[in-house]
Amino acid sequence: MTVTHDKGYTTTMRKINILATAALGTTLALGLAACGGTAGGGGNAAPASGASGAAASTAKYNDAYTKVVNPSDAKGGTLKFALTDEPDSVDPGNTYYAWNWDFTRLYARPLMTYAAEPGDAGLKLVPDLAEGAGEASADGLTWTYKLKKGIKYDDGTEVKATDVKYAVARSNFTDELTDGPKYFAQYLDADGYKGPYKDKNLDDFKGIETPDDYTIVFKLKQPFAEFDFLVANPQTAPVPQAKDTGVDYEKTVASTGPFKIESYEVGKQLNLVRNASWDPSTDTTRKQLPDRIEVQYKQNAEDIDSRLLAGQIQVDLGGTGVQTAARAKIVGDPKLKDSTDNPFTPFNRYAMMSTQVKPFDNIECRKAVQYATDKVATQAPWGGPLGGEIGTTAMTPTTVGYKAFDLFPNGADHTGDLAKAKEALTACGQPDGFETNIAVRGDRTKEVQVAEAMQASLDRVGIKLTIKKYPSGDWSSQYAGKPDFVHKNNLGIMVAGWGSDWPSGFGFLSQIVDGRFIKDSGNYNMMELNDKSVNDLLDKGIQTTDTTARNEIWAEVDKKVMESAAFLPFVYEKTLIYRPSTLTNVYVHPAYGMYDYTWLGVQQ
Repeated sequence: MTVTHDKGYTTTMRKINILATAALGTTLALGLAACGGTAGGGGNAAPASGASGAAASTAKYNDAYTKVVNPSDAKGGTLKFALTDEPDSVDPGNTYYAWNWDFTRLYARPLMTYAAEPGDAGLKLVPDLAEGAGEASADGLTWTYKLKKGIKYDDGTEVKATDVKYAVARSNFTDELTDGPKYFAQYLDADGYKGPYKDKNLDDFKGIETPDDYTIVFKLKQPFAEFDFLVANPQTAPVPQAKDTGVDYEKTVASTGPFKIESYEVGKQLNLVRNASWDPSTDTTRKQLPDRIEVQYKQNAEDIDSRLLAGQIQVDLGGTGVQTAARAKIVGDPKLKDSTDNPFTPFNRYAMMSTQVKPFDNIECRKAVQYATDKVATQAPWGGPLGGEIGTTAMTPTTVGYKAFDLFPNGADHTGDLAKAKEALTACGQPDGFETNIAVRGDRTKEVQVAEAMQASLDRVGIKLTIKKYPSGDWSSQYAGKPDFVHKNNLGIMVAGWGSDWPSGFGFLSQIVDGRFIKDSGNYNMMELNDKSVNDLLDKGIQTTDTTARNEIWAEVDKKVMESAAFLPFVYEKTLIYRPSTLTNVYVHPAYGMYDYTWLGVQQ
């Protein structure tokens, strides 16, 4: 692949790919006995050179991609975040934004997590609540975890195995919590379980057994070779049944991490303070440096950049990088540029065409959009080559199983093949073009600009787009992720982005291409693609224990999805992230493609 940054950075990305492949192979070959090391082998090794206080930064451009910048153990101060909209939820069991999976780790600990290290080592799984990796049965149908003893909630009560069981039950088997993934509902052998809001007897949930207070046994319908990666998602963070208040639980989450919720005003602000019950001896991957953490929601994107550059806030929580004006200012100033990192993220930025909205129920109409789109124009809002490589596949080059191909070449310069587009329009019975709506998250400036670029591109062949803007906080639950709304409002195209739930082809693809994941709300398969051959390949792959064979299957799934012409990739995303000099312990976590929020401190 062609990249615009230095060779060392490129090499690191390729090494991460290799490492992830090796990690998955170790996981399967050893029955998850050793992938990620022991409970004591976590990520605190990286900043061994850290001083008790942070000196003036001498860091350079992209340094936080390969090492910890401004290492420090100094405590105190207020760490300030800002976000352009609001989260889908701060409830760890009801969220699906990558930045929020990163952020919720400040107060919620799942069974497994990733090592707290930059570069290659950060993709290794390590135990979090669990004592070690899961033990799979010989037939692959049960996975057993042992909880560390003595882990407490912020009120001082001890975490028990039933709390993990309950957390999975509420996040996956209720109608009320719609925003998170439903992997456990699909793969656990739950025998028609209706969820704890309809059936308060947790013993009726047969998909998980808890033979004692510290043992958790997951019972599967079919083998799932990457199960340790699955339990690293925040839905295994424990929830005491007596404290669950449904959708309002996000206001009073029982904390197991280094911080706890002090106050939460939905849509306005979230404040965290230290959790005195957190025991660092049980936690190898987090720090507890600031006295408090403040998050402001619904902030203007350009204003966030200005406040970052002025040192008034420390982090743009969304992790999607600075906007056009700030990017130009930073790139033109060597000193400012040395305070930035330009990593590949796990994200593909793309549009999906709904196969259930006319005329996109006709594949030739979808092909017309593929050929007519000017991908240089859709790359521009992300910052041109600085913001990512032009994409041609569903999976990204940093996803294990990726193979390069291009089924819809749109000219040597990627600005569109209008002749091919017009041929496709004729084939779909719309030779003069057609009208449709394109949906975007209105607070995401780059996505709006991408929609405008598509509008201009497609107009060249008579396809007229009307841009519809919706809030990102309810994007999946009420708008683009709600098929009924999509159909009623003729949303033919939806601009979106996706990063892998864990570093494999399955972790990237399953939630956005499996037809069995199409939900009435919180849907991420916005193509509404339900191709049996795709679904069957996903099942075959996740049961395949040979790493090489499994990765070949993920590449095959990718090609079948692209053959549908419903998935239109724009860029394999890179971001330009600014780190103020007052921010300490800064590094890009490869599992999230943004800074590790659990390590950050602020210099006084």
